[in-house]
Amino acid sequence: MRRKLFAAVLAIAAATAGLTACGSGDDPNVLKVGTEGTYSPFSYQQDGRLTGYDVEVITAVADKMGRTVEFVQTPWDAIFAGLESKRFDLVANQVTASPERAEKYSLSEPYTVSEGVIVSRADNTGITSLANLDGKVCAQSTTSNWSKVATEAGCRVEGVEGFVQAIQLLKNGRVDATVNDSLAVAEYTKQHGATDVKITGKTGETSNQVFAARKDSQELVDQVNKALEELRADGTLAKISEKYFGVDVSQ
Repeated sequence: MRRKLFAAVLAIAAATAGLTACGSGDDPNVLKVGTEGTYSPFSYQQDGRLTGYDVEVITAVADKMGRTVEFVQTPWDAIFAGLESKRFDLVANQVTASPERAEKYSLSEPYTVSEGVIVSRADNTGITSLANLDGKVCAQSTTSNWSKVATEAGCRVEGVEGFVQAIQLLKNGRVDATVNDSLAVAEYTKQHGATDVKITGKTGETSNQVFAARKDSQELVDQVNKALEELRADGTLAKISEKYFGVDVSQ
């Protein structure tokens, strides 16, 4: 009797374990995506809903792949650790492609292309390159890479909290220029319709933003690349870009 009871208990335990395993398995139709959710206009909350340029692009990619997206909001400082620990399959958060990252992760083709630009007042015709910044005053966030670019060009940096404050100082005539990413300028221009400041030069630096996956996920990245190619061809990427930036930043 005891043997029969013990066997029955084992059978129930095995069945329960099997159900648990099935229940906890990943759904192949779901693409888990890590993103900040606090990084406007790329990934942020609006009316209690996650939205943004990166959110819309990866959702469109998943649709092309026949999968649905499950977003896992994660602080930037922990996002690659989350990827490596398999909390999600992919990072969609303006990851800049670099040789170091390519060695460690599988990176998609770019879905955002940006470049460093110099912004001056619209009536300023004397600043068209980094060389023209020598001896000038630039408004920059002191911890940004653009502050370093401006300093190396010979510009004296006036520290600010962000791009909006830099533009305000520029408009007020307190500084001569500000150096930043073309995406930041495009978003600001779209939101504020500013005509008294404009891009007067380029830094010569271009950056490509990509989706990142684990090194063992090249098949997934190949599928993502195929979807991106289709979305670029049918105009979807350009449409999403123009919605957020007023220009096509996808190529």
